[in-house]
Formats: sequence, C-alpha cells, structure tokens
Amino acid sequence: MKVMTTFLFKKINAFKIIPILCFFIFNFSATAQINWTNDGDSYFKLEDNQLNTYTLPNQDIKTVITKVQLTPKGANEPLEVAHFSFSEDQEKVLLFTNTKKVWRLNTKGDYWVYNFKTNSLRQLGKELPTSSLMFAKFSPNGTKIAYVSDNNIYVEDDTSGTIKPMTTYGTVALINGTFDWAYEEEFACRDGFRWSPDSKSIAYWQIDASDIKKFYMINNTDEIYSKLIPLEYPKVGETPSACKVGIVTIADAKTTWMDIPGDASQHYLVRMEYIPNTNNLLIQQLNRKQNQSKIYKVDAKKLITSVIYEESDEAWVDLFQLGNPYAIDFTNSFSFLNDNRSILWASEKDGWRHLYQVSLEGKPEVLINNGDYDVIDVKHIDSKEGYVYYLASPDNATQK
Repeated sequence: MKVMTTFLFKKINAFKIIPILCFFIFNFSATAQINWTNDGDSYFKLEDNQLNTYTLPNQDIKTVITKVQLTPKGANEPLEVAHFSFSEDQEKVLLFTNTKKVWRLNTKGDYWVYNFKTNSLRQLGKELPTSSLMFAKFSPNGTKIAYVSDNNIYVEDDTSGTIKPMTTYGTVALINGTFDWAYEEEFACRDGFRWSPDSKSIAYWQIDASDIKKFYMINNTDEIYSKLIPLEYPKVGETPSACKVGIVTIADAKTTWMDIPGDASQHYLVRMEYIPNTNNLLIQQLNRKQNQSKIYKVDAKKLITSVIYEESDEAWVDLFQLGNPYAIDFTNSFSFLNDNRSILWASEKDGWRHLYQVSLEGKPEVLINNGDYDVIDVKHIDSKEGYVYYLASPDNATQK
C-alpha cells in the first residue's frame, strides 16, 4: 500500500524555528531488518541465510557472512537467523536463532557470536537451557555480552566464554532483567537491562510478582488434551507487581538499589537509561492511575535522586513511544540532545502533542513546535545540525 504523508522539519533552537513542508511517497510493504555501517555508506541486510552489505549509491552487494560461515561445526544447515545486532566497532555480530514466543513476540532463543576478524562462530550460554536466552547485548567496549535466562541476568566473557551470573534468585514471580505480562501489555516493556557506558555495571529492572494471584488460561491447541497455563495477572482493584531498579557491578555481582520515591506497588517505572558518557540514570515514573509522570535523574554513585521534569493531567499522561513497539529490539528509550544536556520530549499538556526540549540541568524547557495538530511520530533527530524530523497531519487529524 502506498500512502501520501506529510513530513515536517523543525529546528531545535530556542530562538529560531524553521518549518519546511515536504511530501514523500512511502511503500509500506514488509521489509527485512537493516543495520547501517558506522560510516553510513552501506547497510547490512540478512537475505537467504546470508548477511550482505549494500553500498551506496549504486547498491553494490557483498556477502560478508556466507551460509557456510553460518553453519556451526557438526551441523548440516546454516543457522536460521531471526535478528542480528553488532558490537559498537561492528567487528562482531550477535545472531538470534531458534526463537520462542513470550506473550506476543519471540523474545527467547539461542544467541551466537560471529567474529569477523577471526572468522569464528560460537554459541552463547551453552550451560543454560536451550532457547532460554533473551535480549543479548555487547558491552560498549565489546569484550562481554549480557543476557537474561530464566529471569536471571548473566554476563559472558567473549574471549574465554566464561559465564558469570549477576543475579541468582530469579523465579517465575521474581523477575530480573525483563518484565511481567502487565508491563508488556501496558508499556511494551520487555528488555529490562542496560549496560553502563563504561562497561563496568548493568542497570536493571526487578519485578516482584510474588503477591499477584494467578489467572489460569486453558491451552487447547498444543496437544490432544488441554492444559492450564498459570499467569500472574493483577485484576482491577488488585495490587500490581512491585518494581525497582538496581545497578549490579560486573566485578563482584553486587547490586545497589536506586532510591526512587513512592510506593513501588503503586507506581510504574516505564523508562530507564544511562545518560550517555556518565554513570547517571534517567528514570520515568508513572503513578498507578497514569495521570502523573515524573522523570528522575539518579546519581548512581551518590544515590541522589532529583526530579527534572513532571507532568499531570486529570485524565492521563500519554506515554509517547518512538519506533515500533512490536519490534524484537524495541525499548522505551530517551532521545538525548545538546551534547546529552537535554532530552527531546513529547507532551499533550497544551492540548496537542507537541515536542519540547527538556533540560537535564534545570534550565527552562523549550517548545520546539506549535500549532493545532499532533506530532504523530518522530522519524529522525539530527543533533549535529539541530533538526528533528517528525510526522504530522496538520490539515486533517483523521488522516495519517
């Protein structure tokens, strides 16, 4: 299907806002995952169980990982890769295979690492159950990989293959590094941990659903006889799962819990991320009614928490999510601006969904765009030149 859309650009500048109106034709057919190379001249694409690069402007194709290279020792067929991601230097790639569904998406599976320098392929988490690994990510320095298995967080050294548990007490009801059903349903929260910029620690969510009563679903399709599937599910009026954020240091696997104000069972922590190049966290908190939102800046070393932005509404505060919440690697992330001294924020507090620049240093917020229309989606942020590219329909709110 081809759709005509309106694409607006705005200058991120407190004194000068420059609107430019353009029209594009997009083809919304299904497309495969692509990852751009660091130099921006090429992109990676998985095709027919091979990883190819396409170099612009002529779309020159080169196979960088062949089917033979994707075939493990002793196997007859190459890996069926569902998703791939790179180390920051793009010298190694994580390959997600043998996947299984968790609620809506196939977020459990096996992970393999392919090293371009050594032309080697090896499996992660060999000691752990098959198809149990989730959200594997390279550390920023590329020496380690962290992942979740059975509600515990592990770190694996990429050279030695040594696996070290960061948490050991995870259960069905005590969830480390990922989320329960309610968080995924309400906020599209699935990936529950973040590497620190210095690769020395990991910040993660812990969900305590031990007091949540079980709702039993009936599975009539997998086998001849039906079976009960228990699910920790808080019904209306029941107390939700408690949630907190901790930081575990890789060296000693000790966790320090962040002091976030408010009852952990009556508030949701829906975003959490390290401020780039620092050991400080940004955490967004919603109250249970979801009509009050606060963004906390947390000094992870001094354990000092301060509010940098808050908003309330008689009805609810909309959780504006950038990107596709049904993508395997989706996270509710912050968009940093101005050398990481501020963030791009969307709010409906003036009656329309507009974009703001919110300072992390206590300076007044800046309205980036105005007008009687909603920002539908943010497509790209050019921090270097100071522009944000966003989708809107100013002439007809019923059209996208």
